[in-house]
Amino acid sequence: MDALVAEVVRRRKNAISVFLLIEGLRRRNNSKKPVRLWSRSWLLRRDKHQSVLNMLFEELGPENPACFTNFTRMQEDYWNELLILDRLSVTLRYLATGNTFKDLSYSTRIAPNTISSIVRSTLAAIIQILEPRVITFPSTAEEWALVGHKFETLWNFPHCIGSLDGKHINFRPARKEGSKFRNYKGKDSIVLLALVDAEYRFLFVDIGMNGRMHDSDVFRESPLGNKIYSNALPLPSPCEVPGFNYKLPYVIVGDDAFALKPNLLKPYPSRGLTLDKRIFNYRLSRARRTVENAFGILANRWRVLLSTIPLDVGMVETITYACVLLHNYLITKKNSHQWYVPNNYRISNNSNANSHEEQLSEHQYGLEQQTGNRSSNNALEIRDKFCEYFNTAGVVPFQYGAIEMGNQ
Repeated sequence: MDALVAEVVRRRKNAISVFLLIEGLRRRNNSKKPVRLWSRSWLLRRDKHQSVLNMLFEELGPENPACFTNFTRMQEDYWNELLILDRLSVTLRYLATGNTFKDLSYSTRIAPNTISSIVRSTLAAIIQILEPRVITFPSTAEEWALVGHKFETLWNFPHCIGSLDGKHINFRPARKEGSKFRNYKGKDSIVLLALVDAEYRFLFVDIGMNGRMHDSDVFRESPLGNKIYSNALPLPSPCEVPGFNYKLPYVIVGDDAFALKPNLLKPYPSRGLTLDKRIFNYRLSRARRTVENAFGILANRWRVLLSTIPLDVGMVETITYACVLLHNYLITKKNSHQWYVPNNYRISNNSNANSHEEQLSEHQYGLEQQTGNRSSNNALEIRDKFCEYFNTAGVVPFQYGAIEMGNQ
């Protein structure tokens, strides 16, 4: 009897010990912090095509448009239009402010990586849609003459076919690039080289040359530079202007950075200038100001170009070109009296630069092209003749007052 009681007591003690052990383990497990999941399990099932959006766009949309309209209270086309407008607004806000994707995420309630994807795809769409519509490169003598007429009318500079300059777009390259893009100001940049018409529209852009390169080198290696240096642009023949007995050629105006050519005028050196030469420099500067104004309008409207863009060089080129196209689009909308030139194409320094150069080379202008490289003496003579014109038949009443005020 005593042995039976002892066995019962022993088993009870064992049961209590096991219970206490299990209870202790349970309490210890409950005291641990719960595991944090990046996404709720029911959210993960979205990837298994079990969401309402999948049902909307993969079933109701193509199979039963009426049900789609009933569910969303709008047609699928209107829904897509709103989505596109939302993506466009985010992209335009990025271009307009230059804020980082993380900053934009707070105001848009969209994750930074999603904003990055939206901006990239929307910029590609902007370029695809606007490129054939808003950037034009004249391809005939008549079209170049029309550009020249605008400069003469608005800026009192006859036979000018565009204002040329370069602008540095600062960005933050990958660390592996080292100082590859370091410019003379100690910043990393690529160059936006542009030819601008009398109404601040970009006729030609070359985007992507290394920021350490001089503007004259960028121009010389560009498709436009190749045409100017080889006298291959289909420009109108030199002709007389009213009251001046000399056939003036059609020219591009630039600053001191560029080499003087028969079709590219630059100012006289600043030392020992006569009054006539000071007036020429003022008149040239007045016409050349259009490209500087265009750069100012571009960068102050799309302020991302004023910031140091923390993206790869390819993306910086895309951003810059999209801003150029949007600039031209808005200029065109603003100027109801604008003219529009057909047969346009883009010239830029990207992976397709060679194909653009071939397009220029193979394009049949239908006119006798200028041949042979004229001497530098000829370029000096042409500049002197423009100087003579501005001081004789081409005088404008305000030029002397401008010189007295120090404008040159």
